[in-house]
Amino acid sequence: MTSTNLDQIIRKHALKNAHDFGKASAGSVVGKVIGEVPDCKTDMKGTMQKINAIVSEINKLSKEAVEEELKNYHFEEKKKEEKKELEVEGAEIGKVVTRFAPEPSGYSHIGHAKALCLVNEITRNYQGKLVLRFDDTNPEKESQEYVEGIKEGITWLGIKWDEENYTSDHIQEIYEYAEKLISKEKAYVCTCKQETISKLREEMKPCACHGLKPKDNLLRWKDMLNGKYNEGDAILRFRGNLSALNTVMRDPMLARIIIAKHYRQAEKYRVWPGYDLAVCIMDLIEGTTHPMRSKEYELRDELYQAIFTALDLIAPKMIGFSRLAIKGAPISKRLLVPLVKEGKVLGWDDPRLPTLVALRRRGIIPQAIKNFVLSFGLSKVESEPTWERLLVENKKLIEPTSKHYFFVSNPVKMKIKNAKETDVKIKLHPSADYGFREIKVNDTLYISSSDAESLKKNEIFRLKDLSNAKLITSEKELTVEQMPDAMVEKKIQWVSEESKIDCEIMVPKELVDENKNYIPNSLEIVKGYCESDCMNLDIGDMIQFERFGFCRLDKKEKDKLIFIFTC
Repeated sequence: MTSTNLDQIIRKHALKNAHDFGKASAGSVVGKVIGEVPDCKTDMKGTMQKINAIVSEINKLSKEAVEEELKNYHFEEKKKEEKKELEVEGAEIGKVVTRFAPEPSGYSHIGHAKALCLVNEITRNYQGKLVLRFDDTNPEKESQEYVEGIKEGITWLGIKWDEENYTSDHIQEIYEYAEKLISKEKAYVCTCKQETISKLREEMKPCACHGLKPKDNLLRWKDMLNGKYNEGDAILRFRGNLSALNTVMRDPMLARIIIAKHYRQAEKYRVWPGYDLAVCIMDLIEGTTHPMRSKEYELRDELYQAIFTALDLIAPKMIGFSRLAIKGAPISKRLLVPLVKEGKVLGWDDPRLPTLVALRRRGIIPQAIKNFVLSFGLSKVESEPTWERLLVENKKLIEPTSKHYFFVSNPVKMKIKNAKETDVKIKLHPSADYGFREIKVNDTLYISSSDAESLKKNEIFRLKDLSNAKLITSEKELTVEQMPDAMVEKKIQWVSEESKIDCEIMVPKELVDENKNYIPNSLEIVKGYCESDCMNLDIGDMIQFERFGFCRLDKKEKDKLIFIFTC
């Protein structure tokens, strides 16, 4: 390639870099040039000299001149990957009915988001109906607070349901199907002790109640409903296969007595269907054509099929997919509920948690969650990705719209010799047209302690968007003198004395270790100063603290701002 052609390629990428980020950077341009002209690496010294010269020339042009010259160059657009639609067996346009059936015993989390997004995607692909069903058959754990929290999370994700249903509103219908199973000798009431039931199931042997006739079982069933039995005295069991290798099929529980006030039904019922019975009957009532659930329920698919068969009905084919969890963030309610109740976290919206309310508070946007969970598709391969995979997806989406500010952690004072008071205008975004912020500067600045520790005497560095400076002394406080503008490698953020405000940033880390044990001090608090212009932000605004990361404003106090680190 001729020298002229290489110059033109360098110029093209330098113009593009200047257009996108306000000024061209030789470090950014060189990668683009090597990608297009790999042979230029044979003389990297000469190539870099050309790049530095052309970048310097481009940076002297006005914004208008850059835009005008850029029109002379063509850039190949990256081909967008075609979106793969989720396809399911036996689905017909307009005839698909799906359901999302959370139990309102806690707030929904990233695992629920995966199930919900997959269900929604299939429903919309086939122009079907999505039912939001609350599987509320355990009065001891469920509440209206969780119902509202789940609905709010779904709405925040931008997903709309077509019908809303509550299993507890259909208890009488479930009772009727339970009695049909009893009449068909496919269910019986067992009054054995739980220890006996567990032992005999393990030994694959029937209990004394297994051989009772339908008439006797129906009488026992009525006694369960009428209060003759107390909690734990009797349960309804499915007559499955005690010799089955799948232990789920060894006469599992279908209904049990729970004497507790229900958040929705009060004290109307005392016999509550278990999950396996409730899910079958509700799918039947709602006309579900494509039920979906995660792989953790895979062994229960046989029981799902068996209950439909026992009722002389054809079961819809269950669609399975892998469960999704995030490494270091518990999704099991068995772990989540104690953490909240014992005050080890700030609540269900603690930014260390994978709940939707916590992800929202942390600054993870709905589209990032959708992209993240749908990337796993209907695969049954178990996955426990780190937070990073979700955060990278989020960063791509928030970067173009997040205004930029400076933040200094553990501030160190810096004095500038012979400095004059001045007002500095700095762009709120390197490429988007969000305007400027004005900062008043005199002879006193603050920089992060980590930057202060990295400086050496007489080292020249750049106070970003202000001026070059040379360190004179670091005794007691830093003293520097301003230097002429020139290309320097080290760039440092700063906050001026006149424009500083106290700032705290909550930095969430992994909440539990590999053994699911709680990690104390997993929410780091970073203290420092940020620009006082940040006081104009609203709660929930997302910004980028340069060289620190993206943060969401969580709280405003009179003289302090509190952010949460997002990514």
